[in-house]
Amino acid sequence: MSFASRIAATLLALVLLTAPGAAQTLAPDGPTLAAVRARGHLVCASADPIAGFAQLNAEGRWVGFDVDVCRAIAAAVLGNPDALEFRPLPGTARFADLQTGQVDVVARDAPWTLGRDTRYGATYAASIFYDGQAFLVPEALNAVSAYQLDNLRVCVLDGDQLQRLQEFAFSIQANFTEVVYEDREDLGVAYRQGLCDAVSAPASWLVALRRSAPDPSTQSILPERISKSVFGPAVRADDTQWLKIVQWTLFALINAEEAGVTSLNIESLSAAKTHRIRRLLGLEGSFGPSIGLQPDFMKKVIAAVGNYGEIFDRNFGVGTGAGVSRGQNALWLNGGLIYAPNIE
Repeated sequence: MSFASRIAATLLALVLLTAPGAAQTLAPDGPTLAAVRARGHLVCASADPIAGFAQLNAEGRWVGFDVDVCRAIAAAVLGNPDALEFRPLPGTARFADLQTGQVDVVARDAPWTLGRDTRYGATYAASIFYDGQAFLVPEALNAVSAYQLDNLRVCVLDGDQLQRLQEFAFSIQANFTEVVYEDREDLGVAYRQGLCDAVSAPASWLVALRRSAPDPSTQSILPERISKSVFGPAVRADDTQWLKIVQWTLFALINAEEAGVTSLNIESLSAAKTHRIRRLLGLEGSFGPSIGLQPDFMKKVIAAVGNYGEIFDRNFGVGTGAGVSRGQNALWLNGGLIYAPNIE
């Protein structure tokens, strides 16, 4: 065979290997992937069930942002978003459940910190929800910024949240009367009974409190955050393959929103010429097999749950009756913090 013929044959082999549908060897199953496949469903948990993140709907099914994250991982691994057992875990620390293999992933636990990421045999996979202490006030107050607040009674939890409130008041020279409680449920009771004029708490809590109001439109969550909290799924620290699976499932959701790929248009994009879209659909490159998944695992994820923006809107948008601004959770292109590595 001539040199030119050998080159042509090599190029043809490469084309066949990278063509859609070409047989590709999957990486061997690691311990978590093997357990999930043998079981036939994903076991996914979330701490502190809360409206918008995880709650039972009228049909008795778990729904919410955390649940959609779990469904996305089930779609990536098993091709079926409903191959899922969802477990609500009260409290703020569920690392023992990960360590013992009782759950495969915790969709949301306590905020990501150095201690939690290094001490308990667990690893946070990615940042997918940014939170922070904020203010809930009645619309009648006509406040559009926390910097306008003054001469108010503010319900707040004792400890760090009280300290942050005091630091913020000092920084803007505001006069707040703190109404202090030990349990977050007391904040809502006190606010509804008129014992305070505002509530300062993590915005995610305030979202649930606002949704529980008889008329959510009469309540406003101000845009400023006086602390920072980062949330994301946690997995066992000793299984790198599983960590990568969860990471790139989440990154696919974010990249899909950035590329304009949605659950509604994904089937119509099979003829797309844009490389980033073709990679998301598994039509170009070979990204799934290296972590033990099918080449089109990202397409299955997006088709099942939508992109990141669709998930956010479904659980926090205007259709919920208590729409929440994307704010920090907008894409980086739109002034937010939501960002993912490229698929290439």
